[in-house]
Amino acid sequence: METDIRHEIAALTPRLRRFAYALAGSIDEGDDLVQSACVKALSGLDRFRPGTRLDSWMYRIVQTLWIDRARMARRRATAPDPDAVAAASDDGLAARRPDDRLTLARVRQAVQDLPEEQRAVLVLVAIEGLSYRQAAETLDIPIGTVMSRLARARARLAPMIGD
Repeated sequence: METDIRHEIAALTPRLRRFAYALAGSIDEGDDLVQSACVKALSGLDRFRPGTRLDSWMYRIVQTLWIDRARMARRRATAPDPDAVAAASDDGLAARRPDDRLTLARVRQAVQDLPEEQRAVLVLVAIEGLSYRQAAETLDIPIGTVMSRLARARARLAPMIGD
């Protein structure tokens, strides 16, 4: 069974990377988060409860690591580099036309400018396709909070990325 879980974690890596990129704002920081999350998960497989959602468990590990790092960064007064976020167009999502790349960079920056709580909910629901209930379980918050944060995120994004 442990081997199966290891394979499932490996299969989740692309989804975890997207979530980590959105939280961290850079490819390098996102990759570091995913690597740390995988190490933590693999060393603590005994804490995973069979019958529960592995993806939710892994998202929570990534988010917890991000929160810990963000707290440390605040103590050091550092922030993600917005230019690095805009330049992160080699992840397979970047469009080919210059206008599309500019729009994508603007959307990425707008998402990065959201408060962390709204950004996490938006990424899980809008990008990763989790249901409101799954996102609530992943983030360990009530479903109403998911809906509220998602609505606020969408309301903030609309004027930021409007044409």
